[in-house]
Amino acid sequence: MSKVALVQESPILLDRDKTIAKAINLIEEAVENGAELVIFPEAYIAGYPAWIWRLRPGGDWGTSESLHERLLNSAICIDEGELAPLCHAAQTHQITLVCGINERDGQLSRATLYNTVVTIGPDGEVLNRHRKLMPTNPERMVWGFGDGSTLKVVETNAGRLSTLLCWENYMPLARYALYSQGVELYVAPTYDSGDDWLGTMQHIAREGRCWVICCGVALEHSDLPDDFPDKESLYPDPTEWINPGDSLVVAPGGKVVAGPMRREKGILYAEVDKHAVAISKRALDVAGHYSRPDVFSLHVNTQVQSSVKFK
Repeated sequence: MSKVALVQESPILLDRDKTIAKAINLIEEAVENGAELVIFPEAYIAGYPAWIWRLRPGGDWGTSESLHERLLNSAICIDEGELAPLCHAAQTHQITLVCGINERDGQLSRATLYNTVVTIGPDGEVLNRHRKLMPTNPERMVWGFGDGSTLKVVETNAGRLSTLLCWENYMPLARYALYSQGVELYVAPTYDSGDDWLGTMQHIAREGRCWVICCGVALEHSDLPDDFPDKESLYPDPTEWINPGDSLVVAPGGKVVAGPMRREKGILYAEVDKHAVAISKRALDVAGHYSRPDVFSLHVNTQVQSSVKFK
């Protein structure tokens, strides 16, 4: 058995350094409570750009530019070592850490942002850096596209772990690519919430016969900085929950064992047993004895994609 901690806390919105400092404090709290695997929501550092769902295309250019500039400046450039404090925390506490970030490209344009989730092992090394394959709807005005090179399962002390972000989990071929690698802990950091989304998490646990660990974004009006552009018009209700969180843990087969944690901040804990995955697959193993490789096949391009080719 392994204890997992789902951190449903708000970031210090649009402030990378303060959000990292807050994350480290939360990691320490989770470790004090026995957590071996600590998970943060989608784009936790330094915040999911929730405003994109309220801006009018072509009508809020000044606000969009101002907010994008702040998001860009608060993003993490992994190639420049800006992930080091989280890697150090994972190594210090000997835990596996999963954290959603806004990642700034450090190789080509140095201006493109990605919706990225990093998995860091107890030795402080990055086990996987998964960039969201398909940003959803207005998210495409913020983030670039990931590729199949990070669509993989990694070994951790708690079990074989994968990550898909938010509506990537509606992509059946992406899910199957992970099932076929023997995923045991299917981690889904997300901005989505509500009963329909929670039903999706249960469906994936039934389909993949794996643990589904969903860590949601919790954000209130009070979390917006005082100098947030057009705050009064975009978020006029000072009591509003902009996003309610809805973190939960689902056992193989679909039973909810922790959460959902709704309109609440804190850390949700659960015990997960990777051995339950194989037992649950006795009747249904979609990538094993219940598959039909003579009828169906899946090809995944795992090459790193680049828009620039050098000779």
